Amino acid sequence: MLDRIKIVKPAEIEKNSMATIEKELNGRTWPEPQFSVIKRCIHTSADFDYADNLCFSEDVCKKAQEAIKRGASIVTDTNMAAAGINKKRLAQYGGKVYCFMADEDVAKEAKEKGCTRAAICMERGAALPGEVIFAIGNAPTALIRLYELMEEGKISPALIVGAPVGFVNVVESKELIMEADVPYIVPKGRKGGSNIAATICNALLYTMPE
Repeated sequence: MLDRIKIVKPAEIEKNSMATIEKELNGRTWPEPQFSVIKRCIHTSADFDYADNLCFSEDVCKKAQEAIKRGASIVTDTNMAAAGINKKRLAQYGGKVYCFMADEDVAKEAKEKGCTRAAICMERGAALPGEVIFAIGNAPTALIRLYELMEEGKISPALIVGAPVGFVNVVESKELIMEADVPYIVPKGRKGGSNIAATICNALLYTMPE
C-alpha cells in the first residue's frame, strides 16, 4: 500500500496543493489577493464550491489590508477561529485577536438577556478601541447582532468575514451583511465554519502589500 504514496517534503506540500487547485480550476483566475483567499479556502476545505460561493464587496481586500496596516484587531465568535489566525503576523501591524466566548461575564449577561453568548461577544468587540475586523465562523446570531449595532450607529467594522455554517438563519444572516454598507467577505449559502473564517483572515495577512 505504501508504495502508492509519493513522499513530499513539508515545504512542498502547500506549494503542490496550490498547484493542484489551480490546475483543477481549469484556468479560472481572479485578481489578487482575492484569488489567494479563494485558493486558501479551497485548500482548507478541499471544497471547490468556494470558487463560486465566496462573495466580496467592492475593494474589500484592499480596504481590509489597509485597516490591518493601521493596527486593526480581529474579533471572532469561536476559540477555534481565534486559534487558527496567525497572531504573530497580525501583531507585526499592531493588531490582536480577541474571542470573548469563554468569559464568565459573557455567559452571565447572555443568560440574563436571553440571547446567545455570540451576540454579547459582538458587543464586546464593538467596545474595543480602534478598527475591528469581525471573523464569524459559527454563529448567525453574531452577524445579526453586528447588523443591529451598525443600524444603531454603534459600530463601523473594517471588515466582516461572515462565514457561519449550518441550517438555522445562516443564509438569512449572511444576506443581512451583504445588504449592509460594510466591507464583507461572505461564503453565500450554508457553508463556512471557524476554519474558513480563520483562513480568510490569514489569506489577507499573508498577501499584505509591502
